[in-house]
Order: sequence, then structure tokens, then C-alpha cells
Amino acid sequence: MQQQALAIAAIFAGMALPLQAAMNSRLGYAVQNPVVAAFWSFLSGTVLLFLYLLFTKWRPSQMQPWTQPPHYVWFGGLLGAFYVSLIVVFVPRLGVALTFSLVIFGQMLLSVVMDNFGWMGLQVHSVSAGRIIGILLLIAGVIMVRRY
Repeated sequence: MQQQALAIAAIFAGMALPLQAAMNSRLGYAVQNPVVAAFWSFLSGTVLLFLYLLFTKWRPSQMQPWTQPPHYVWFGGLLGAFYVSLIVVFVPRLGVALTFSLVIFGQMLLSVVMDNFGWMGLQVHSVSAGRIIGILLLIAGVIMVRRY
């Protein structure tokens, strides 16, 4: 895909997160338990992914032996469960805008560090003045969303 198309797709993916958060938050309120809401969120997503894999006929045997990932990468869903459960708690208390301002700040902070050191086998993208300014602008944005 062209980089512009990927950027647009990434924007839409980002737009899905506050919708998911609001839906999960509403469910968490209804069932009075953020973990139950997160469970149903993951269950519905798991069913959709299972159907996709079923219909595309993907099989684990398609993985090449030399591309076997490190063991820890199979547990990324634990971070997803942690994230979704906390979002269910934060959205009703902080609002969608402040919650996601803080989430985006946290994402950018760790992303810059991960890029700088090439953690988890990622390509290195060194910290630059522009990236630092970007993080400072995010901090300013969080403060403005919180204040106003």
C-alpha cells in the first residue's frame, strides 16, 4: 500500500478506539464490571477473527520455521486486556477526550523510546528535536483538554 493510504487507514483505526471505548464503557456500566465488559469485547473480536481465519483458510503450518517469533509475542493480548479493562474505568470518569489525550501521550512517549532503541526488533528511528517538540505539544494538548 502507498504510504498515504496507510496513513488514512491508521487515522480510521485511531477513530475506532474512542468508539470502542465508549461502547465498552457503556457495557461496563450496564454489567457493573469493567473486566466483564473487556471480556465481551475480546470475545466478540475473537469470534470475528476466528471467522476470518476460517474463511481465509489460514493454517499454522503456513508459518515458516525460521520466522518463528519469540515466545513473549504470543502474549500481547494480555496488554490488550489490561488496556481495555482500564479504558472501561477511565472513560466514564475522565471523558473520552481526556482519556485518549492521556493514552496518546503515553503511546507517543513509549513509541519514541522504542523507536530510538529499536526494541523488539523494530527499525531504529533516533530521537530528534522534532519528535521531542511533538511530545511537548502533546503534553500541552493534554493540559488544554483537561483544563478546558
